[in-house]
Order: sequence, then structure tokens, then C-alpha cells
Amino acid sequence: MSRAQILVIDDEPLMGDYVQEALVRAGHEVDVCTNGPAGLECVRRTFYDVLITDLRMEPMDGLEVLRRVREESPGTHCIIMTAYGTVETAVAALKEGAADYVMKPFTPDELEVAVSRVLEHERLTQENRYLRGELNLHYDFESMVGESPAMAAVYDSIRRVADSRATVLIRGESGTGKELVARALHYRSVRRDKPFIKVNCAALSAGLLESELFGHEKGAFTGAHDRKIGRFELAHHGTLLLDEVSEISSELQPKILRVLQEREFERVGGNTSIQVDTRIISTSNRDLEQALADGHFREDLFFRLNVIPIYLPPLRERREDIAALMDYFLKRYTHENGRDIQGFTPAVRQMFAEYQWPGNVRELQNSVERAVVLSRERMLEPEHFSLGMPVPVEKPGSGAVSVPLGTTVAEMEKHLILRTIKHCGGNRTRAAEVLGISVRTLRNKLKEYSEEALDKDTGQGVVP
Repeated sequence: MSRAQILVIDDEPLMGDYVQEALVRAGHEVDVCTNGPAGLECVRRTFYDVLITDLRMEPMDGLEVLRRVREESPGTHCIIMTAYGTVETAVAALKEGAADYVMKPFTPDELEVAVSRVLEHERLTQENRYLRGELNLHYDFESMVGESPAMAAVYDSIRRVADSRATVLIRGESGTGKELVARALHYRSVRRDKPFIKVNCAALSAGLLESELFGHEKGAFTGAHDRKIGRFELAHHGTLLLDEVSEISSELQPKILRVLQEREFERVGGNTSIQVDTRIISTSNRDLEQALADGHFREDLFFRLNVIPIYLPPLRERREDIAALMDYFLKRYTHENGRDIQGFTPAVRQMFAEYQWPGNVRELQNSVERAVVLSRERMLEPEHFSLGMPVPVEKPGSGAVSVPLGTTVAEMEKHLILRTIKHCGGNRTRAAEVLGISVRTLRNKLKEYSEEALDKDTGQGVVP
């Protein structure tokens, strides 16, 4: 139990001494007063973590003491002592803001448990407040780098819209940071303590997406062995992000519209209406107006989703932010990877400033991370980047790869991996991209091969 400053108020001196002795033995600092007015004077002079006061006292009873202390020292937690053990007494004390109560007669252990419970609750409250502050800081535009007029307009929209219930449609090319905006909207809103749920509408078929969004009842379809809670329910009182909303099928669009209009739905295979209070934020990188004209997207759903539009400009339209983004990602990835890289040469900065960035911020981010991981230099040079340049791959039938009959699949795999690494100049990250596997998978494969065989087949070292 942590050490606390405690004030005891009881008009029976023997009881005050008893409580003081028990709590001092537990490691606390304890002051004692014999009446309410004297106790309030102590509270005005000293901050106490915990106040323990008797309920029945003259000339000021424990409830009045509690009310006055809450006004003058709201950070002090109050425990009521009472010999009148009725439910009404306890409820009245708790309604007035008491953190807990103990019934006379009580043992020192019972008193220590009550104090420990109050102090632990305060610790958790402080921890939660700190974490919430850290979370708000993290999503208070920290990951959205840039001070261009275009980004200033985005920040302003987030500030003005965050606390509303209005649906928001975030539009922009892939890699511009639409999900970051959605998270900032959620974590700056009154819903910040409630769930933020995301569903990628482009990654699921119509049937799977319906089940993901609305859930299903047991036996609703083959394989539905249990009831499943959908994303709308999981995001109750929170926020649901419909990522790439333009990919929702025409069959599912009316059901999404109904939730937006009526705030209710049924699970797949169910007939009970479920009401939800879920804020909807959606994103799209497609031309939704063209989708409307082509009949692929409902006009009424579009207007429901597009109550508050936010547009994220591509990186080529806010080139003044490129340098800040470079520095931000360099600092982030040198720290994450334990690298001592001082910065970019002027030639790299010029190259980045002139490049069109079809992949936007995500492409810039990946380029810096890759260079940080692979470089062994103190400054990043142009040769550490391959902006917009596809990695050449030896085509089948070119005569570059010859596999004798009887070669096993494992041997063919090894041969292909090692030749690809050689072709990529020993760059494992690039080789993994060419092979269509993760860097971790490539690393595990290389562990299976001896360093001797590796050197023999590649003719050179491999960048670790």
C-alpha cells in the first residue's frame, strides 16, 4: 500500500487514536481532529489524500464535513465511519461523494483494506488520465506532418467537426493519410474513451462484409456455429470507420443507409432490431461522383455519408511539407532501428522535392524506412533510394535460369532466392519484394542455408 497523508475526524478521542495507530503502523502519515470545524481548518492548511470522518458528530456531522471538503479539496477522497449500519446511511454517504465507508466496530485490517481500495482507485484514475492524455497527444495531429495551407485547412476541419455527431467522408488518393484523420476525429471527440472500430470494405466479399458489419445469429448460414457481434455493435457509443466505402456492393448499400437513417439494424439471420449510437466516418480514394453517374453508388447513401467532407491533398500538391516529412520519418526510423544517421544530402532533398510521389506520404515513409534500414552511411545519398524505379526481374525463358531435371522443389526455391538476392545487389528488402515474400520469411529461408553456400552462389555478401 502506498504512503498517504490522512486526516481522521472523530469526536471520540479513543476512536481517533485507534484509527491513527492502525494507519501509522501501515506506513501512513496521520493527523487527528475531534470535530468537523477543526478538521476543515486542517484541510485548508494541508492537502490530504484521504479523509476518514465519523458520521454522527456535533456541531457538524460527517455528511456536512464531506460536502465542505469536496468543495475546498476536491482531490481528497473521503471514507465515512459509522456505527449506524443501515443501507440508507451508506447510500447517503456515497451519494454525497464518499469513496467508501466502514462499519464500527472494525478491525485495523478492515480499515487498511478500505484505505488501500481508495488509494488504488486514485492510482488507476491518474494512470487512465495520463494514458488518455498520451493518446490524445498521439492523435492530436502528431502523425500528420505538414504546415502547408492545404494541411492547415484539414487541421481546422478536424477541430471544428470532431465533437459533432455528423458523418464525415474523407477523400483523397491512396497513401495520403485518411485513416490518420479518422483517428484524430475520434480521439478529439467526446467518444474518445469508446471504441474506434475499422472495417476495410474493399477487402471482403459482400456476404462477408454484411456479417462483419451487422453480425449474425447462430445457424444463419453454413459455418455460423455461434452468434457473432458485428462492427456496428462493437462501435456502440464510439466510431466506426468504413474504409474504402465506395467498394460496398449495391446489395449492401441500402442496409448501410438504414443504419445511418434509423440507427438500427438486424443481425444476419435475426429478426430483432438492434439500436446503436455509432458515429460513421468513411474514406474513399475513388471518384464517387463518377460512381453515382455510373449507377454503382446510391445517391441517397452518398449524401448521408458526405455530410462533412474532408479532402486530403496528394503530396505533389503540398510540396512545402516534403522536407518536414523527410525529417519526421528519419527521426522515427533511426530511433526504432537504433541507427546513427545524421540526415539527407542536398541531392536527396532536391530529388525528393522534384519527385511526383504517386504513392503520396506512404511512399515517402516507406522510402525513408527502407533507406534507414539498409544504409550504413551517416548521410543518406541518392543511391539509397530508387524512387519510382521498378526492380528488374529476370524473365522466364531468357536463359538466365537453368534447372536440371531431378532438381527438388526445395533446391529450386533455394536457387531462385539466392539468384534474386544476387540480382538485387544483396539487398534483402528489394529481393523480398521481387519474390513476393516478407523480409522475415526471406530471413528465415537464409538461415536454412549455410554462409558458405550463400557466398558461393551469390558471389558477394548480403546486406543484413
